[in-house]
Amino acid sequence: MHIIKQAFITVVSSLCLVASGSALAQETPTTAPAGVKLVEAKAVQDLQAKGAVLIDTRKASEFSDATIKGAISVPYDPEKSAKDANFDAAQDKYDMGKIADKNKDYVVFCNSGTCWKSYKAAVMMAKAGYKNVHWYRNGVPDWKARKLPME
Repeated sequence: MHIIKQAFITVVSSLCLVASGSALAQETPTTAPAGVKLVEAKAVQDLQAKGAVLIDTRKASEFSDATIKGAISVPYDPEKSAKDANFDAAQDKYDMGKIADKNKDYVVFCNSGTCWKSYKAAVMMAKAGYKNVHWYRNGVPDWKARKLPME
């Protein structure tokens, strides 16, 4: 009987750990960082139609699997800093060489509200003097769910 009770406790504990693991995924802020505008899918479409550059901050392999149509890959990698609004940007690397024009409109995105790469990229761009940075917090999953163009 003791073995059955111990096995039951082990199984229940394991299930609790698995369930809490996904709950522990740190959500990005629901408001945009300083110098950045938070946008939804419709605004992304409007900005893209007006010539904004869409930046996929996910890993190159994720970009090549599927991305928002017309986006470019500028991976935020490696991401070593804490998943926190006050992250230490000095720990990370974000190559902005592909996005030289600081006056152009840019929309950064990744994989939804638990993906910090686009948030951090937006912060770093704003701090580097980019004037028109837009953060699409809901990213690829939201775009797909709305059946908007992917490539």
